[in-house]
Amino acid sequence: MLIEKHLDTLFMSQHEERNISRLAKQTLALILAGGQGSRLYELTDWRAKPAVPFGGKFRIIDFPLSNCINSGIRRVGVITQYKSHSLVRHIIRGWSGFKPEFGEFVEVLPASKRIDEQWYKGTADAVFQNLDIIRRQQPEYVLILGGDHIYKMDYGPLVASHTTEQADMTVCCIEVDAAEAAGAFGVITVDENNRVLAFDEKPAVPAEIPGKPGRVLASMGNYVFNRDFLYEQLVRDADDPKSSHDFGSDLLPHMVEKYRVYAYPMGKGDGRTYWRDVGTLDAFWSANMELLEFEPELDLYDKVWPIYTHQEQLPPAKFIHDDEDRRGMAIHCTVSGGCIVSGANIKNSVLFSNVDARSYSSVENSVVLPDVSIQRHCKIRNAIIDVGCVIPENMEIGFDVEKDKAAGFRVTENGITLVTPDHLGQTLHRIR
Repeated sequence: MLIEKHLDTLFMSQHEERNISRLAKQTLALILAGGQGSRLYELTDWRAKPAVPFGGKFRIIDFPLSNCINSGIRRVGVITQYKSHSLVRHIIRGWSGFKPEFGEFVEVLPASKRIDEQWYKGTADAVFQNLDIIRRQQPEYVLILGGDHIYKMDYGPLVASHTTEQADMTVCCIEVDAAEAAGAFGVITVDENNRVLAFDEKPAVPAEIPGKPGRVLASMGNYVFNRDFLYEQLVRDADDPKSSHDFGSDLLPHMVEKYRVYAYPMGKGDGRTYWRDVGTLDAFWSANMELLEFEPELDLYDKVWPIYTHQEQLPPAKFIHDDEDRRGMAIHCTVSGGCIVSGANIKNSVLFSNVDARSYSSVENSVVLPDVSIQRHCKIRNAIIDVGCVIPENMEIGFDVEKDKAAGFRVTENGITLVTPDHLGQTLHRIR
């Protein structure tokens, strides 16, 4: 009997895996990557938010793209608009190696006035303007993803749950603190079967989860649609002159009242619950700093669920000089390829590719993006240093708020100082 029970369990597991694999092949993913990310201020002056570097060698866009590939979803469109050159270049270099003859691709879908003379007016309009491309693929399901969050998620169980519930639409959600959600996230109210009863877009006072005071269900901005239902709703919304043509503001509230809309809590399929909205400078800095923990929630060394990216061919990091007052060293850090720590002291920091830190300088509690050169005798702490900055000799950053502001740097409420080439009066020679 035990053997029979084990075989039954094994059969059901294999059947479920085959079903998820089949559903993945029937799914087209669209990543909304056209956002400006205005709360990142100067960090997105020259790039879209999904193109912002993260985690030492990646871009934000690499996370939803890797989730798609790891989930077996190999048809992916990336919808771009705001200052997309850096993002498009990254996708071409790192994500263009798929075989179209096998039905696999990662394609850029730029704003191109396909319907009328307007650019994308909202998230729903961005998908609507690409309906001809979507129809050509003939998917059974359309997975719409935000392109600006850091997380790992298997989309296979999500699509399977969507079909099991016979939903018209499924929205991914995650529990967050009510204070964090207020004015920032769409908030979902569900019944005991996770059917969505109400959706409020960025309410000032979000509805709390019954029995969990101070906690709310926040939308992750990821949706699954039945193909024909999506077409129907996008066309209806496009014809509505009062609509702002946004999924959260317009489509979801309309659909919840009339159709089968279900919530899918993150972690239901694979147990992963790490999700970060790095939409502010403080959140961006904190998410990078979390990677330095002994056992970080986001494991970038995970061989089962790797994060892919475009990687330059770079030499290994190098540490030189070993005098008492001039020792090249990094403690509690991540240091990427191409870095040279020449007599500098680096502590509790993330160094991206090609960072040059010179003698007698110190860097602490900081995120240093690619191609930065830190000259001699500099002192930096609690900072984000943007791509291509050359920090002049003897400069101090992060020690005196008023001095930093007087220098033209941006200082957050939590005391994190952002420095960009524009702040330093330098021409950015290499936009990333």
